[in-house]
Amino acid sequence: MLPKLFTKGSLENIDSALWTRQAVGCLFEQVSGVVMPIRTVGEYLKRWGMTPQKPSQRAYEQDRQKAWLQTEYPKIQQKAQQQGAEIGWGNKSGVRSDAQVGRGYAYKGETPEIQLNTQRAWVNDVVSIDNQGTVRVMLYAHKLTAEVVMVFLKRLIAQRKRKLLWIVDRHPVHRCAVVQHWLEAHQAQIEMVYLPPYLPPLNPAEYLNCDVKQGVHSKPPTRNQQQLQRRVLSHLRKLQKLSERVMRYFKHPSIAHAA
Repeated sequence: MLPKLFTKGSLENIDSALWTRQAVGCLFEQVSGVVMPIRTVGEYLKRWGMTPQKPSQRAYEQDRQKAWLQTEYPKIQQKAQQQGAEIGWGNKSGVRSDAQVGRGYAYKGETPEIQLNTQRAWVNDVVSIDNQGTVRVMLYAHKLTAEVVMVFLKRLIAQRKRKLLWIVDRHPVHRCAVVQHWLEAHQAQIEMVYLPPYLPPLNPAEYLNCDVKQGVHSKPPTRNQQQLQRRVLSHLRKLQKLSERVMRYFKHPSIAHAA
């Protein structure tokens, strides 16, 4: 009977994060009033076919992701429909010249080598995509600032006929006072919507970033900043012409809600 009581609710009642031997012992004491030695608890757990295992740390994130998909995103869709607005997804990324390039074949015992430039180069970009395969991109130097964000936002709304609901992460720059003031002045054209913290799988733009990095590093290493920048921009421009490829990002199970 005791294994049937191993539920999340009973675990919370004994103030434990996991079903440890101590937690099972506490549960047994609550049910029967008898204090069971820890070693005996371990023997019972073994008989019940239970083994100690490393806990999954993704469950809580998956719960939050599911909750956002079921409650918040439908509200965004409804708002877009009511306002005649479009939904876009934004993200920032960086491509390094010395990033890990993956694996290559070699004979057993011979580790593949790749020659990298000792001078590191880094190219940053901010992008916006939608489920129609549209890609907007801007490269920038150094770090993301309010000025960089506002320049990109101005480009997003330029010549746009419909309002844009732009879904992004909770980066401090996205929520800073300067950007918020600008958004208030342009609320008829664009509104920034924030994803839950630490849930990048929800953002289709993350898959575009992975596409860019894979495309850049699938070729011989770049030798300087200018070469890296040209390669990043070239791949992004290629994706701008491949709308069907971008639309496939939205078919990933984690983000199929946005298709």
